[in-house]
This record gives sequence, structure tokens and C-alpha cells, in this order.
Amino acid sequence: MTPPPLFPLPGTRHLSRRTFLTGSATFAAVALLSTRAYGVVNGRPKFSGYPFTLGIASGDPLPDGVVLWTRLAPKPLEVGGGMPPEPVEVSWQIAEDEAMTRVVQSGKATANPAWAHSVHVEVEGLKPDRWYWYQFKAGGEISPRGRTRTMPPAGSMPDRLRFAFASCQKYETGFYTAYEHMVREDLDLMFHLGDYIYEKGNEEGGARSHGQAQVFTLDEYRARYAVYKTDPALQAMHAAVPWIVTWDDHEVNNDYAGNIPETKAKMTTERFLLRRAAGYQAYFEHMPLRRTALPTGPDMLLYRRLAFGRLASFNVLDTRQYRSHGLFHDQKAAPADPGQLDPARTIMGARQRDWLFDGLDRSASAWNVLAQQVMVARPDLAAGDGTRYMMDKWPGFEFERRRLLRHLQEHQVANPVVLTGDVHQNWANELPLDPDKPGSPSVGTEFVGTSISSSGDGEATPARTNDLYAENPFVKFFNTERGYVRCEVTPKDWRSDYRTVPYVSRRNAPLQTRASFVVESGRPVLNRV
Repeated sequence: MTPPPLFPLPGTRHLSRRTFLTGSATFAAVALLSTRAYGVVNGRPKFSGYPFTLGIASGDPLPDGVVLWTRLAPKPLEVGGGMPPEPVEVSWQIAEDEAMTRVVQSGKATANPAWAHSVHVEVEGLKPDRWYWYQFKAGGEISPRGRTRTMPPAGSMPDRLRFAFASCQKYETGFYTAYEHMVREDLDLMFHLGDYIYEKGNEEGGARSHGQAQVFTLDEYRARYAVYKTDPALQAMHAAVPWIVTWDDHEVNNDYAGNIPETKAKMTTERFLLRRAAGYQAYFEHMPLRRTALPTGPDMLLYRRLAFGRLASFNVLDTRQYRSHGLFHDQKAAPADPGQLDPARTIMGARQRDWLFDGLDRSASAWNVLAQQVMVARPDLAAGDGTRYMMDKWPGFEFERRRLLRHLQEHQVANPVVLTGDVHQNWANELPLDPDKPGSPSVGTEFVGTSISSSGDGEATPARTNDLYAENPFVKFFNTERGYVRCEVTPKDWRSDYRTVPYVSRRNAPLQTRASFVVESGRPVLNRV
């Protein structure tokens, strides 16, 4: 389809990236900060309905603080969310008890219309390794209560960490039953590894609707987030624990690479950068992210590092914004190709790669985690002779993939673990230095989580399972049901449980644990338990 006009910006036909970035950066700062300097903020707003329809959330916890989020939207699916085009005052409190009787901090924030009346409060001065409860108030309306926590002190060695990770929650292809089960888990953190929304229109035969048309403009992306965030199970999980998030492709455009859109979209680079700017702003508006992630036009700094004491260091990556274009355009799997070993091809970009390697080298953590989007392992999908690799994952950037694995080995990075989403399948992989050589040592492990709902109902044992195991001895588990992965980490070992539901096309699916693996500290191999 032909995309509609995006923004009424003069001269966009000849818009340079440098001009766009300079102007957008200025606009972003002014839009976020202007109400603190001048202008009138409405401290007693009157709403046309309950303004906290999109729930609340917290994220990116530190030992002394956390981000609190909400967005005012009494009519969330309308342009502007049913809010007047004026800044609105929002009060917040954070307490040591669920009843909110022992309030430790409170304050006021401004919900600005330029940022969809979203609120990002960066609370500081909290005690480390503590659970807290929080709440917002705007006018006479009070939000639900949320629970959050701070990280342990930087130099401490906690006894245990429990978290879950998930990705790919296409709204119309299934219900969020997995979140209904996840909220009952005893978790400290939740990681979302991308595809929080999907940008295209409805598919036929879906369980529900997220909108008929593909989204291109900022208002359209905002409305798409609003559809997803009205889901009660998703709201409940956001309110239960702090989230650490990163994106993949569908937050903007399927299979985009850097500043290049999906081939079928037929958009110019200039138009795509405008679309990417809209997608990035809407993502920031709807996630519990810090000001350091504030987008500047089509750029947004999302890779970052968080630590759970010295037990685990989490390197949250962005393998979408800086990647080179795909080798085969829309062809996602193909035989081995010399282009895979082109040193100029990158999935991380040089700056992010240097940041990652430097952080791994400096880390004193017992476990060093890469929380990211696409599969690092290189399974051969072709049975028998020949090869067929996933070219839109790390194997399509084989030079950089090998460089990462060599770095893990040569720099003796302690207990590397990769967390992955994207593929709508469960995989448990060891990471051999050279998968073409039998007996090549594993330098790390990778847990790939399936989707929450994307691709609809799955299978416990797909037909190709045995062929995958025969071709790839480093693959220890494969499954295409929906669900999430629950992880428990101690100084001595790491356990991952693949928690699945047999269907999402209808409600009330039961939860089961399909497989569990333990990695012992100092031994980067998977032990099924």
C-alpha cells in the first residue's frame, strides 16, 4: 500500500539526515522540558473518563532508584488520547508498603501533550534491594498501584535472582494467557526483547483486532500502542515487577535494517527516517525508560547496562538500529554465502560493539548476560547435504558473530549467557566457537524464548525437530508453543525453565514446563534436568 503523508514538515523531499537530527534533537528537548521553564500547567484537570486506561509501569531499576511510568489517556484510541492539548500536572508517591501508608518519596511531574501526556519519573534516593509500591494521581483520579524494586548494592553478591523474559506479542493472533501465568511467578525482574507491537494491519482469522491499517504516523503508532496496553494481562504484569525493555523490528517496520526499510514497503530513505522517528518517539512514550533514551529524530540510544549486584550484569543490546542491510532482502534463510564473512557487515555497529566488549572485559559479575533480539547460534536448517542458515539473525553477520564468540573465549568472560527473542520458537543452544568442527568448545549458552502470542497456536514437537537435532548437536531443545522463559540465577548455577501454553487462539490455556536446563558456573554447557 502507499504510505500516507507523515508530518507536515516543509522541505522533506530534500531533507538531509544531519538537518533532521539537528532539528529533531532541539524539538525533543524543548518538548520534554518546556513546561518546566514557561507555560501554564493544568493542576486541576477535568477528564472525560478515567485517565489511567493504559495502566502503570516501572523499569530500569538501579540500587537507589527506578523509573515510574504512566500515560494519561481517557479515550486511548482517539488522536490525543481524549486529552486537551495542554500540559497536565501528575502527582506520584512511592511507599514501603502496599497500603501506601509509609510513603518515602512523592512529587509532581508534567504530562506534556508533545509526548502523548506520558510521564517518566526517575526516582532517586531509595534503599537498595528493596520492594516498593507506587501510585499516580491526576486531578481527582488515582491510578492502580504498582510494585517495583531496586537492585542490590553494586558490590554485593545476592543469593538469588529470578526473572522472566518474553517477546513478540502480536495482539490479533492470540490472547496474552502467558502473562496471566507469569504474574503469579515469584519474579524480581521482567525482560521484554522486542516486538512489543506490530505495525501492519490485521491478518485474517485472528483472535482479535489491533487495527485494520498499517501504521506510519506518530498518532497511528500511539494508537497501536494504546490497543496493546489496554490488555489487562499485560497491564497486570507491568504493575507486578520492573521491566527492562528493548525493541526489535516491528516497533517500526518488519525487517528494517538501520535506515533501510523492508523491501516490500518501497519507501525512500528520507520517508523511512520520518517513519522511524515516529516509531521511536511512540516507543519512548509508552515504555518506562530514562531520559538517556530520549529519541532525537530517527535516533534513540537504547543499548545500556544494568547489574543485579555482582551476581549478574545485563548488557541490553540494540541489533536493529545500527545493522547493515540483509544479504538476501526478504529471503530469511539461505545457503552459506561469502557475504556472511564481510568484515564491513555489522549487526551492532562499531560503537555499540566496542561498548559491549569493554563492559564484558571490565565486568566482575558472576554471570555476564546479553539481553538481545535475534539468535546468535548458527543452526543449519537443511537436513542432509547442503546448508541453510538464518540470514536475518547473527549468522547473516558471521564475521561479527565469530568476533563476539572469540572475544568471549580469549578474554575469559565469566559465564556468558545470551537471552534471545524474535523467532517465535523455543531453542536452547550451546555456542561452539566453530560449529563446523565436531568437538569445538562451547564458549557460552543461549536461551531463545518463543513468542507471547505471535504466530498463533504452536506445537510441542514440530515435525523437523529430529532433523534439527541431527544437524546441530549444539541445539539441545526446540519447540514452537507460545510462552516465556523463567530463569533462576545463583552464584553457582543458572536454571532456565521453558514455560509454555498449548494454545492462544482461545482463553484459559494451562501452563506447563516443557524443558528445564541448568548451566553450572565455569562450564558453558547445557544440562537438561
